[in-house]
Amino acid sequence: MKRYEHIPNLKSDLGKEYKATVFYPEIPLSDSDFYVITTSGDRYDTLAHQFYGDYTLWWVIAAANSLQTASLVAPPGVQLRIPGDVSTVVDNFKKQNR
Repeated sequence: MKRYEHIPNLKSDLGKEYKATVFYPEIPLSDSDFYVITTSGDRYDTLAHQFYGDYTLWWVIAAANSLQTASLVAPPGVQLRIPGDVSTVVDNFKKQNR
């Protein structure tokens, strides 16, 4: 999924193009969620590939766990929630950012 393909382009007063602010949906807890304890070398993109078959959905895992880091590397020994119903999360993301 190309996360920013539906985000509109805007222009500043000086003519510079930029993307509109992106809003991430709230991801409620679900019985279909998975929980993992990270080990050394785990990354959000590889976890997304493992659980969703799509490494670009790393942001779903980050948003579900309120991660505010600039790194894709997950700290070892942390319990992460992996949302089970990723299609609903992606649909809600698209609806919020139209």
